[in-house]
Amino acid sequence: MANKGSSIFFGNKIDVVSAVTNLTFIAMNLKELLLNGQSFLALLKEFAIEANDFVIQDEAMITADQNLAQREIVKETICIEGKNKDGIFNFFGTLHLNLLNKLAVFEMQGFEQVGLRTN
Repeated sequence: MANKGSSIFFGNKIDVVSAVTNLTFIAMNLKELLLNGQSFLALLKEFAIEANDFVIQDEAMITADQNLAQREIVKETICIEGKNKDGIFNFFGTLHLNLLNKLAVFEMQGFEQVGLRTN
């Protein structure tokens, strides 16, 4: 009977495994997942931004989404703020997450330079 209760809530045993895997992924840092990709590293290099000099705006809100664990593929519109010796850059685009394979890809639609460093 316990198995039947799980089936009502999750659908089947495969969904249970998938939900646990996705919850583990959500606990991972999105920044780390992006840094695993060569294209994102190339973007940072093009703008002379070090790996520790960028933040994903609203990352906590994205990872706190209760429905995130139930999806295999997630697309979120995001802003990434990066800093280099010349100033601050905002990169706008779509974050593509494959929860099953623990992959993250940033598809940039545009950017702006919002500040110049004075020091």
